[in-house]
Amino acid sequence: MTRPPDPQSASISLASTTEPIVLAPALVAAARSPVVLCLRRERRRLLLRRILRNPLLLAGSAIFAIMLAAVFLGPFLLNQDPYAIDPVSRLQPPSLEHPMGTDEFGRDLLIRVLEGGRVSLLIGLSVTAVSSTLALIVGLYSVYFPRLGTVLMRIADGVMAIPGLLLAIAIAAALGPSTLNVIIALSIGSVPGAARLIRSVALVISSQTYVEALHALGAGSTRILWANVTPNLIPALVVQATFMFAGSILGEAGLSFVGAGVTPPAPSWGNILQEAQTLIYSAWWMVTFPGLALLLTVLSTNLVGEGLRALLAPKGK
Repeated sequence: MTRPPDPQSASISLASTTEPIVLAPALVAAARSPVVLCLRRERRRLLLRRILRNPLLLAGSAIFAIMLAAVFLGPFLLNQDPYAIDPVSRLQPPSLEHPMGTDEFGRDLLIRVLEGGRVSLLIGLSVTAVSSTLALIVGLYSVYFPRLGTVLMRIADGVMAIPGLLLAIAIAAALGPSTLNVIIALSIGSVPGAARLIRSVALVISSQTYVEALHALGAGSTRILWANVTPNLIPALVVQATFMFAGSILGEAGLSFVGAGVTPPAPSWGNILQEAQTLIYSAWWMVTFPGLALLLTVLSTNLVGEGLRALLAPKGK
């Protein structure tokens, strides 16, 4: 004779089927509990303390913020035309009227350095965004698809065997001098190194226990890659992006200096230095000020990168 189901066991079975719905308010309440909120405040306090004790990050951020404000706000505050030619005022040294002097066409060097800085920073930002995105995709999928990864890494090795600036000059010369082609040329040279870094970090993360547990539970590779592995790659990617940004600004300056980058009369730090190479002894200000702006920007970005590396590194490393 079949025994009827126990009402208590039936209620337990019913409760187990609705467990996520019953536990959801409890989980929300636990996340908002005073203990959890206190731990979050303590974590933020410790992070702020580590930032304040990181002189590289503070110094780099301060210099970069000043440069950023100058190149983006300065042209609007000065309200001058960087293309205005004044033959009477050509090659004047720094003065109250022209704080950084004038070039061989009588154009104010201050407004051209600021406008050229805006162009250089936008190119650096674009190259960093494109390179980081492509490197993330290549690095992630080369880990979870070994055959594809082998092919991609061999291509990356071949690209990295060519000096970066030489490769960028060749690509830019083939495509023609323009801002878009500069971004394409510098991005192609920046992706392989960043992709190899992402791949090495993703290999370590993919061997963690929680990733193996997700595989055992039947989670798909796409979900694991983008929802579980990628968030743990962000610190390494952010640090690498700062160095790619600095390298992109230097690369743009190099391309513009040899005539394969931003074409005059549009200013950039590279072509301003290129125009000044024959006047280095007679007009020192044409080399000094754009060179100093380039130096401070790259230096501050590298300081931020080193500071972030120290901030995000695990303790004891």
